Amino acid sequence: MKTFYSRLLFVFAVLHAVMLASLGIVLGQLFPIVFEQRMNVDREDLYLFYIVLFIVLGIFFLVSLWVASIVLARYIKPIDDISHTAIQLADGDYTARVFEDELTGITPLTHSLNVLARNLQEMSQQRESEQERLKTLIETMGSGLIVLGRSGNISIMNKTFGGLFGLHFDKVRSRNYQDIGLPEELQAFAYQLLMTETPTRQQLQLQTAKGLRYTECYGAPVIGEYGKWLGMVIVIHDITELKRLEKVRQDFVANVSHELKTPVTSIKGFTETLLYGAYQKEETLLEFLEIIKLESDRLQLLIDDLLDLSKMEQQAFVLSKAPVSIDMLFQRALQITSQASAAKDIHPVIEEGQHLLVKGDENRLLQVVVNLVSNAITYSSSHTAIALSSYREGQFGVLVIRDEGIGISSDELSRIFERFYRVDKARSRNSGGTGLGLAIVKHLVEAHQGKIEVESEVGKGTTFRVFIPIATI
Repeated sequence: MKTFYSRLLFVFAVLHAVMLASLGIVLGQLFPIVFEQRMNVDREDLYLFYIVLFIVLGIFFLVSLWVASIVLARYIKPIDDISHTAIQLADGDYTARVFEDELTGITPLTHSLNVLARNLQEMSQQRESEQERLKTLIETMGSGLIVLGRSGNISIMNKTFGGLFGLHFDKVRSRNYQDIGLPEELQAFAYQLLMTETPTRQQLQLQTAKGLRYTECYGAPVIGEYGKWLGMVIVIHDITELKRLEKVRQDFVANVSHELKTPVTSIKGFTETLLYGAYQKEETLLEFLEIIKLESDRLQLLIDDLLDLSKMEQQAFVLSKAPVSIDMLFQRALQITSQASAAKDIHPVIEEGQHLLVKGDENRLLQVVVNLVSNAITYSSSHTAIALSSYREGQFGVLVIRDEGIGISSDELSRIFERFYRVDKARSRNSGGTGLGLAIVKHLVEAHQGKIEVESEVGKGTTFRVFIPIATI
């Protein structure tokens, strides 16, 4: 594209050439007449005169054109550069600059234009940075987000929202929210928001690509300048885990209340019976006092287990780790449970192992083994076998407790470590169990950076494997 400077120089050159040509024609017509009449010049000298005349005119033309180009370049070309730079700025190229020359006399104009260009460039960079931060924030936020226009067409959607419903933004951009297969409950929520144009919050149970999820949906209108309504934004929080934890809390409170109510009711009932006169019979008095003691022991055991669980869940829970012999743990556990096993005529045996040392808290590991052996005794019939063994697997020492009890069905295996969950509710409650033993075992094993596995078959027995890190001496 030709600039103003080049066009002006071209026009000047044409006009200058025309003027010199006209002058040459006039002189060429005038001089021969004068010279022939007054000086009697020969034709050949006249032709030489013409040649010299045209050479002089040509040199004058070139010199004047050169001088004109210098003058135009000094005073006209900067204006042309300013115009070109202004066009670049208008087209969005904020890196364009004008050369500032104090000799042109337009330095304030060029300086102001350069300041404007720098300001525009800084504003553009700041806007791009803010847009990038906003995009990053939207894409990385844990909640699903979608922005709809006034007609319900999708303008923005983050990856979380797309992941919930199996959508890709590139495929649904500018499409209506009713045409992309969203759950009916969410469509109804969006429709209500579009109609009312007021902020709305609602909990919805939605069928998503990840299954049935509990969500809290919040929608609000997008307001532009001068209060103009541009569309709406919908944010979806997945609260499935919160709902699960809430149910666990409710179940825990209900179970604790039930477990506490049973011994308290027994104690209260037998105490009232004694107060109403039963204490006068020594045989009845002793029997009732024995029952009150058993229920008190059961209540104390429940409270102790609850306190243990509470301590384990606190961050301040610390284990006193040291090398511990697995054989010693087995022997002490059998001593502690000897009365219960003898009552059922069960004789647990310790199979020959590798005499391993594991790194852990001796008292807490003993609590783990005692709980598992007690469970094996509780859920085993008389004259059945219980075996304790150990072996090494990688960096872990494995403690194995195997029984021939009632077994656990595959449907219940995943729940046996839940608080207050019982496989045989009637038997375990009659035996005085709290339903917290295996929950405590799991917490203690995980506190030792170990793990616990269980295999079982109904009617044939259960095997627990406890993995504890080997002690390095």
